[in-house]
Order: sequence, then C-alpha cells, then structure tokens
Amino acid sequence: MTETVLLVGGGGREHAIGRAVADDCALYACASNRNPGIRRVAEGFETIDETDAEAVANYATDVDADLAVIGPESSLAAGVADALDDTGVYAFGPRAEEARLETDKAYQREFMEENAIPGYPDYAVFDDIDAACDYIDAYDGDLAVKPAGLTGGKGVKVIGDQVTAEGAKEYLRDSDYERVVLEERLVGEEFTVQAFVANGDLRTTPAVQDHKRAYEGDEGPNTGGMGSYTDTGLSLPFMAEGDYEAAVDVLAAVVDALPDYKGVLYGQFMLTDEGPKVVEFNARFGDPEAMNTLPVLETPFLDVLTAARDGDPLPELAFSGEATVCKYAVPDGYPVDPDAGAAIAVDEESVGDALLYYASVDERDDGLYTTTSRSFAVVGRGDSIAAAERQAEAGLSAAGDGLRIRHDVGKADLVERRIEHMNELLE
Repeated sequence: MTETVLLVGGGGREHAIGRAVADDCALYACASNRNPGIRRVAEGFETIDETDAEAVANYATDVDADLAVIGPESSLAAGVADALDDTGVYAFGPRAEEARLETDKAYQREFMEENAIPGYPDYAVFDDIDAACDYIDAYDGDLAVKPAGLTGGKGVKVIGDQVTAEGAKEYLRDSDYERVVLEERLVGEEFTVQAFVANGDLRTTPAVQDHKRAYEGDEGPNTGGMGSYTDTGLSLPFMAEGDYEAAVDVLAAVVDALPDYKGVLYGQFMLTDEGPKVVEFNARFGDPEAMNTLPVLETPFLDVLTAARDGDPLPELAFSGEATVCKYAVPDGYPVDPDAGAAIAVDEESVGDALLYYASVDERDDGLYTTTSRSFAVVGRGDSIAAAERQAEAGLSAAGDGLRIRHDVGKADLVERRIEHMNELLE
C-alpha cells in the first residue's frame, strides 16, 4: 500500500524532508508560502497558515493522509501535532506539551534540572525585568540572555561576545519579553546532534556545525543559520573521542524522561573544556541541519516514519559516509532589515552536482520573490569537507542579484580555527 504523507511547512528544511520521502509515498504539502521545490515533489499543495491547526488537520483529512511530518516550531507551538493526532492522522512531531522543550526556554532548563539531565548550565528565570538586570549586575561572570519563548534563533544576546552587561540590560528594558532566562555563558564550539524519536526509541544522525553569525569571520548579528557542515563520520574535526557519545547520552536521558515524545529531538551543544553542555533543545529538524542530514541518510526516511506510527522499533540508520556543506543565499539586509518582496532569479541549471533547496521564497505567477527570511540553500557532498565545500561553492553560481552568501562556511581555514580554538581551551 502506498502511504499518503502530509508535509507541513514551506522552508528549506521542509524541502529536504519532501525530497527525502517523495519517491516512496504520495506526498501532499501545505504552507503559508509557495515553495517551488516542495510544490514540484508533492502531488498536491495547499496554501495554509502553518499555525492554523484546524485548517491543517482538515487538509490532512481531505487528502486521506496516513501520517504527517511537521517542520516548523511555530506549528508545534500552535498544537498542529495535537490536532492531527486527534483527527486520527499520526503526526511525526511532538504534541504542544512535549514541544515546550523548545518553545519555553524556562521550562527547558527546569525540566533538565528536575530530571537530572546532564549538561545544563547555571541559570535563573525572571518574570521581572528589573530583577533580571539586578542579577546581571550581581553575577560573577558573563551570561547568555534568552527570551523564554520562540525568537527564530535570533533573540539570544551573549555578554562578553555580542553585548556588554550594560547593553544586555538595555536590550531587556527595550524589549517586551514577559519572561527571560539568564544562564552562564558557555565557551567552546557549538555542534548539533539530531535524533529520530518514537515509542521510547531514538536513532541519532551525524553531528552538524551551524554558523549563526550573518557575516564571514563569525561577525554580525545572529541569524537562523547561514550554513553548516558535517564530516564523513558521526563526529566533527574539533571533537574528541567520546564527545559525540556524551551528547547522545543527553538526548537519551531526555527521551527517558519524556516517554511519549515523538518526532525529531535536536540537541544543540557547546563543546567546552568539561565536555558537551546543552545550549538548547529543539523539537524538530534544524534548518539548515536537515539539509546536511537527510541527503546522506541511506535508510528510507519513510521507514522511520511508518515504524514510529506503527509502534515498531525504529530502523537502524545507515549513512553514505559523505561529508556535506550547506550554504544559504539570503536577501540583502538579512537578518536586520531584509529586502522582502523582491523579485529574484535562481539559475537551477548552474547548480551542477550540488543539491538546491528552496527556502523562504514565494512562487507567484510572475516569478520568485523573497520573504523576510533565507531564500535558498545549496548543499555539496564529497569524500571530505573540503570536497563538499567546493561543490557547494560551485553551485552558488545559481544565485542572482539581491542575494548575499556567507562563503566561508566549510572552508579549510575556518574549520582549522575551530580545531585550534578547542585545543586552546583544553591546554
């Protein structure tokens, strides 16, 4: 029997998911924007607000979906998984209560402490901004300032890196945040491990390093992610033996504490001189990390989805052994003042052997237009990070005017700087 799968979301992450399952199922998709890559691999596409749980569930019923995959965190926060499950359509994504692991940073830290999840930093939660500012004054060291809710990866300010203590207090006082988390600044190298989770099982994927800063050399404001890379194995060049396994142990502890969790569990870690510490958890695939992971997954992703739905053990995962490098093309002005609604051209023929993933673009009758977020990504694969980077860089000739790229992602000198940084911390 051919499975009918509903994909919720219209970004690069969702294009990667769609491409991973489209050949094995009847794929339908819905999103608030018309992503041309998703539209091409789907048998049907409906323009629906991803946070309209009732409308998504109704569409799933209309297309007789057997299961659904939810991409965006905003959908999870809005209870889309709940609505689908309640309609009788299995949602590979956590219900809103379990998704609080991502959507509520205060809950996330309190959950870790209460369940003895390893790797959490010193932290404090504040509903009063003046009290938070007093804590900044009194704290002996640098702090990360985090709004408790969703900010698209761009709300965190780190004292001693992005802002001064005075700047952090000004940021809080100028904001309208109702609740904030202040936690010790973690120093090291960030990496991500994503796991497929269902029925108490988890299966992990290769570690990824994203690049949040907008400009080359790790300069500029934070973004949703300008690009990322994986190595040929599960680990990354700056990681030592045992670091990947320690991160997986943290994810396993989360699953033990949340036995009903289903979907993707994303752990963002800081590799410190004391080992991996938890920066945050996400309740879905990362973007861009999904575009590094799914192209090298040789186990059919649909097999993961159906095992999850049917209550079977999740399949053991096989990967191609290739390194990947993903680089995003973003609108001019992103992330502070992106040029939204601008017509852009993407020369698909010039991508070559790289993979093209459309992201936050809108396909209209008269062409392709930017939104306020990232436009498309190119992913290179190879027998080394260097080879994958060359393929990705060659594919970026697809980008026309009005788009900006962080070219240093995956370059040998930047990877080497990560290694040197860890060596310095461990001396």
